[in-house]
Amino acid sequence: MENIKAKIDKAAKIAVLCGGMSSEKDVSMRSGKNCYDALKRLGYENAELIVVDENIAQTLKEKSIEYAYIALHGKYGEDGCIQGLLEILKIPYTGCGVMSSAICMNKEYTKRVLATCPEIPLIKSVFVKKGESVKEKTKLLNYPIITKPVSEGSSFGMTKVNSEAELEKAYNEAVKYNDDVLIEEFIDGYFVTVGVLENDNKVFATEILEIRTKTEWYDFDAKYTKGLSEFILPANLDENTTSYIKDLAVKSHITAGCSGVSRVDFMIKDNKPYFLEINTSPGMTDTSDLPAQSKVMGIDYDNLVLLILNSAGLNK
Repeated sequence: MENIKAKIDKAAKIAVLCGGMSSEKDVSMRSGKNCYDALKRLGYENAELIVVDENIAQTLKEKSIEYAYIALHGKYGEDGCIQGLLEILKIPYTGCGVMSSAICMNKEYTKRVLATCPEIPLIKSVFVKKGESVKEKTKLLNYPIITKPVSEGSSFGMTKVNSEAELEKAYNEAVKYNDDVLIEEFIDGYFVTVGVLENDNKVFATEILEIRTKTEWYDFDAKYTKGLSEFILPANLDENTTSYIKDLAVKSHITAGCSGVSRVDFMIKDNKPYFLEINTSPGMTDTSDLPAQSKVMGIDYDNLVLLILNSAGLNK
């Protein structure tokens, strides 16, 4: 792909927001530093790396920030909170808006919204609210299953459960992060992920990344430890399946109301994809998926950052 054209003045004061107050703070710091370095290389001399804390509104006002580049992950960063704050401050920001960020941060509500598009294949699951019996709710699921905090990322609090005897412990691990838990049947297949980007009002999918892990499933260690995951780009899929998954990714992005950038994850079993989740603020670290996906289709790291920067203000 040809170089992306900058839409924001190179003299603009841009805050790269990173860190934050979630369990993904360390990953966000790495994403933010990479994005900040890229903006500097692109000629945005007034870009500034800002670590988000409870005083972020005051900081942004004092520094007269004109645009916000969101490199936050997890709670308060990709759940609509920082997006809402930036709306109040009238600071255009990158990526998804308040509504889609809030929806996609909650795995249960993401599935409810995507269920309105019957073409998107969803995994059989149950939603366990605080105080409900986890054993009662999971009666109709087939083991093994996966327990997930409903609003966490980077696989925090997730556990593969092989039998009912392991369920209570796994559930208790998940509720350390959220009161509500999503429990899905485990798809014994392999993981693929697709970036979704926008350029000049056109929504398109990146190449599909297939990930084969040395761990039992795609957990935190596999995501962020070099050598524990094998990236296969493009994924080892036939042409029809590749086209189908890319189409599903774009449909998921649009159905959930996303804008600018997202990353849609699927499990593949018997050549059939099953939707997992949408990440509205994909990682931008050295080992993250989106930069690798984009590079294969001709968008290098700096142009990817520029493409995302261009989305600032388009998420109303």
